[in-house]
Amino acid sequence: MPWYVWLLAAAALGAAEFFTLTLVFGLLAGAALVAAVVAGVGIGLLGQLLALGATAAAGLLIVRPIMRHMAQQPLTREGSDALIGKRAEVMQEVTATRGLIKLSGEEWSARALDESLVIPVGAFVDVMEIEGATAIVHPRELLP
Repeated sequence: MPWYVWLLAAAALGAAEFFTLTLVFGLLAGAALVAAVVAGVGIGLLGQLLALGATAAAGLLIVRPIMRHMAQQPLTREGSDALIGKRAEVMQEVTATRGLIKLSGEEWSARALDESLVIPVGAFVDVMEIEGATAIVHPRELLP
């Protein structure tokens, strides 16, 4: 019944992975499952330990670096979120309640971030955020 012991070890390692989220215990749990299969087939303790070691080494040396690399990929902004931080030109005076800007070749409704500002036609602004179909903007020269 050594396969049963390996299954218990895999469950314990899986629980440890659940709490740590490091991927190490999860890979070791997978290796323990491989050892359980090897034990279930009837291979002796040396074969079980070799299967455990080989699977754990493969997981830690191959799978974990790949997963780390995938987790570190920079997030790409899509849709209207990609417009935040872009420069735009004022097409119609922008106030706290209304205005029109040209942003990435399209006309967008806009309003000023600072409610006391009135941004004239022809001025350049930075898009600070997007609320629905309205860009919230701030004049470029007033930014620190």
